Parts: sequence; structure tokens; C-alpha cells
Amino acid sequence: MSERKVLNKYYPPDFDPAKIPKLKLPKDRQYVVRLMAPFNMRCKTCGEYIYKGKKFNARKETVQNELYMGLPIFRFYIKCTRCLAEITFKTDPENTDYAMEHGATRNFQAEKLIEEEEKRVQEEREEEELNNPMKVLENRTRDSKMEMEVLENLQELKDLNQRQAQVDFESMLGQYREMEKREREREKEEDERETKDMLDRVLVKRLRDSDSDSEEENSSSNVESKKSSSDKPTDILTADKPTETQTTCAKRAKVESWERSVGTLGGKGSLGSLVVRKKQAVNITTKPVQKSVTDSKTSVASTKAPPIAMQNGSSSLGLLGAYSDSESNDSE
Repeated sequence: MSERKVLNKYYPPDFDPAKIPKLKLPKDRQYVVRLMAPFNMRCKTCGEYIYKGKKFNARKETVQNELYMGLPIFRFYIKCTRCLAEITFKTDPENTDYAMEHGATRNFQAEKLIEEEEKRVQEEREEEELNNPMKVLENRTRDSKMEMEVLENLQELKDLNQRQAQVDFESMLGQYREMEKREREREKEEDERETKDMLDRVLVKRLRDSDSDSEEENSSSNVESKKSSSDKPTDILTADKPTETQTTCAKRAKVESWERSVGTLGGKGSLGSLVVRKKQAVNITTKPVQKSVTDSKTSVASTKAPPIAMQNGSSSLGLLGAYSDSESNDSE
């Protein structure tokens, strides 16, 4: 089986390339190529913007009767992406760029305009120097002056670079660290001083508050002492001691409450019969029959005897204790 992708072909010994027939193709023939827009452009028909880098299937042809130093110039045909209008541009080997022909306008070519302006100024200067020798001297003087300024600036830059090369970055970093350390210490001292001042102010405020409280207490105690000193010394003893009228009124109220609850004992009330007069001891000389008779008589007499009056202003309850053992004496 022969090789499918052949790199070396067989040429027979009697091969003659002159006998090969040549194809007669037109010189302005076109090829379909894939390319990107070389610059920003705007369509003249619809105003659509076509930016640099946009891909197109373009037709390429060789421009007839135009060469630049033996180099051919190519023309490209593309279509607008919106209205399908035809846009053409060609190569510009003189300026290493592309030149717009028709169908669109080129945008953002400020650099190209600047270059054209510089070129125009240079041409005008050359024309003036050819016709005016004094102008040549002025231009040379101005150019030399500009060169001197450029050299001075270059020397300054060199000196600056040498100074920067001699700088010890380690020492600079050490100085910066020392400065930061001192700054931190200073901030720490300021913070401590502020906290100390705040604590002192709080302490002073507390002391002032305590002093004001003590002053108020002292003032109140002084007022009380003044009041007590203004009174008589014996007023303390008589202040709590009730007067005679107060005592009599209290006793009277107590007696009235007692009489309302229990009743009077000194009058001829229900409790008057409970009081028995104490008899003196009697010598018994009679017979037993007579004794019993006398005992019965005395008991009847004791029941009929009137109650004993209060002596010496004492109450009836005091006399009730004295006659409580009358029956025990009788039984004896």
C-alpha cells in the first residue's frame, strides 16, 4: 500500500518541465481571504462603526500599474456589517500602513496627523534654509541651545542616580524603625497620662461628693445640737413624764372602761352579796345544840349584813381579798 501523504515524488528520467502546459490567468484576478479590519472606520452609507480587529471574508486583488520600490500594492474589498455596502482599502508600504479608498472614513488617526504635521514643518524649514542663510544660523543656535539643556538634564539625572546608589537602605530602614518605636512610646505615655488624669479627676470628684455629704451631716448635727442646747436640761426629764391632769384623766378612763365591762364593786350591786364580814372568835361555852343554832343564826345574819364600805379610798377588790377566807374561818 502506497503512502497517502507523499513528500518526495517520483520524477522519471525523461521528465521535461518545459513541456508542462501553463495556465493563462488574468493579472487582476481576485482571491477570497480572511482578514481583520486594520483600523477603525465608519460606513458612509449607514453610519455603522467598524472597529479595528473585526474579521471579514474579503476579496483581494493586485493593484495594476502601482509599485513601491518594486513591491506590489494589494486592494481589499469588504462589506459593511449592517447595510452590506462595499468598502475598499489598500496597502501603503511607504508608511507601513493601510490607506482608505472609498465606502468609509477612517477614525482615530491622530498619530498619523501628528506625523504629517511634523513632516510638513520639516519641509518648510528646509525651504527657508535654502533661501535665507541667516535663518540657518538662527536654527543652528537654537538647536545647540536645546542640546545643552538636554545634556544638563541628563547630567542631573546621572547625579541623582549616583546619589540613590550610595544610599544605605538598611540604615534608612533602621532609622524608620527607631522613629516608629519612639512614636509608639510617645503615644503610650500620652495614653497613660490621660488615664491617670481621668482617674485623678474621678477621685477628686468622689472626695468632693464625700466632703459635701459630710458637710451636710455636720450642718444637720449642728442644727440639732443648737436646738437641744436652746432647750432646758430638765426638759428631757419632764418631756416624757405625764402631768397630774393627764394621770387623772387616764385613771378615770380606765375605771370607766372597767365598770362598763365588769361593773361597780363598791355599790349595792350583784357583787355586793359576795362580800362577807369577818367575825371575831367567839368562846363556845354552850351546848352543842345551842352551838348549831347560833351557827345558823350567824350564817343568816351574815347573808343579811350590809356590804362593807370602802375604807381609806381603797377599791372594793382590795377588800375582797381580805374576806376571801371567811368561810374557812367559820368552818374552823
